[in-house]
Amino acid sequence: MQTVLGANGQIATELARELRRSYTSEVRLVSRNPRKVNETDCLVSADLLDARQTLYAVRGSRVVYFTAGLPPDTELWEKQFPVMLGNALNACRAEGASFAYFDNTYMYPQDDRLQTEEMPFAPVGRKGKVRAAMASMVLEEMARGDIPVLIGRAPEFYGPGKTQSFTNALVIDRLKDGKKPRVPVRDDTRRTLIWTPDASHALAVLGNTPDAFGQTWHLPCCDDRPTYKEFVAMASEAFGREASYGVIGKWTLSAAGLFSRQVREIRELLPRYEHDNLFDSTKFKRRFPDFELTTYRRGLELIRRGIVAS
Repeated sequence: MQTVLGANGQIATELARELRRSYTSEVRLVSRNPRKVNETDCLVSADLLDARQTLYAVRGSRVVYFTAGLPPDTELWEKQFPVMLGNALNACRAEGASFAYFDNTYMYPQDDRLQTEEMPFAPVGRKGKVRAAMASMVLEEMARGDIPVLIGRAPEFYGPGKTQSFTNALVIDRLKDGKKPRVPVRDDTRRTLIWTPDASHALAVLGNTPDAFGQTWHLPCCDDRPTYKEFVAMASEAFGREASYGVIGKWTLSAAGLFSRQVREIRELLPRYEHDNLFDSTKFKRRFPDFELTTYRRGLELIRRGIVAS
């Protein structure tokens, strides 16, 4: 049995599909209101804030994937994320299950240094500090050695479905709606974006590779890191639109936070858009040279056609 905790998000959906297709017919999806991805999925309703419910949800699992998400609410993150993760780790330890943690880059410095798996944590803002603390919890569990543990870390998403990112919201979704794309802060810095199905497929590969445990892995991305100017041009071409866009300045976004809680919640991420974002996934590519990456042009075409990459 392979179990996905936090089962309704885009990463979890693609992960469940890949696990069933390539590794096992026994996939368990866990959330408060789980929904089947595959016909044979086992659904378990559980609140990960409840230790007993989490233990029940993990029981009988060989590998457990933590892909749980929360709305972009800082206080919610601070109160709930560490509890959810702690309950999941304790349940896996009690059950003797392997643990694969899906992570992001919020804890990294928001500058133009090359981001490798050895990058020291230097979080900016409260959400970054939460993610740094959570990653540290997983690393401590990894060092303890009671159960096999790995971290799969991804940069900013773009992709099909309910993908929550600046890139989807400001570029892709606006093109879908026939609107002019917007670019946050600058259009000339290079971005590393990951196609969400690639992230999920790579996490499934790691979870089913015994010697991948005990390590942190950067999930695979294309090496040609486009600027937003270049990305908008590719996206506009895919959607048959003129490559026209507007840049939303940092001060405009900061001022908008006075009136919008949603904008306030993402302001701590703005420094990362002032610099090149250079996420390196060489380690994964060397270990899994046959892993097929989705190019930006291919991903954008799949989004336009409403197709999820298989």
